Amino acid sequence: MARRLDEQIAARYPVGQRLRILDVGMGRGAQALRLARAGHEITALESDPALLRRVQEALATEPAGIRERFRLVQGEFRETGVHFLPGSFDVVLCHGVLTTSEEPDALLAGLARMLAPGGLLSLLVRNAGALAMGPGLAGDWTGALTTLDAPAATDREGRPVRADRLDALTSTLAGIAAPLHAWYGVQVFTPWGPDSGLPAAEELERLLAAEDRAGRTDPYRGIAAMLHLCGARAA
Repeated sequence: MARRLDEQIAARYPVGQRLRILDVGMGRGAQALRLARAGHEITALESDPALLRRVQEALATEPAGIRERFRLVQGEFRETGVHFLPGSFDVVLCHGVLTTSEEPDALLAGLARMLAPGGLLSLLVRNAGALAMGPGLAGDWTGALTTLDAPAATDREGRPVRADRLDALTSTLAGIAAPLHAWYGVQVFTPWGPDSGLPAAEELERLLAAEDRAGRTDPYRGIAAMLHLCGARAA
């Protein structure tokens, strides 16, 4: 499903355009590597030395052309202004980073300054408007009621993490001169079904097609587990 994010981002640009992309909090680097293989110039900012080493090892197995257009930078996500000049990137990815951010508005404002005219800020966040879906569909009525009364999210270890609402982020994006251009639901169906692993290839294609269409269609996209928001700087 991560490839759907790539497609949603690329849809703003002419086919074949080479983009300068900043990936803030690249994690294991899967998306950054995929975009580099597609011909884009990648700068990845990551604070975790272990993750940086892991991506460096993966890069070592790639062709020279991909290594040459992939730059790794160790640093805090809030310090983009220390490492890069304003307006340096066509696309800034901030996928999953807000879940652990204590000052999301300040972080997003810093990322928006990195955008060139016409640039795109891509956010992937937990959907605070759908947190009760999981416990509710599992028959955990206490959990559903608790979440509805005091929305909160937890990670796999049960630790609290941030979740965000579409209207609040829409307002934030407008305030940092990167107003909402498009938004999508991510994982509309898959989080709520039985965890039985990936289906066979033919069934997987149908699943991805259903997820893609639902993620673009109201009211389904509003109950997705995650939201993908694209804010666009004026050209």
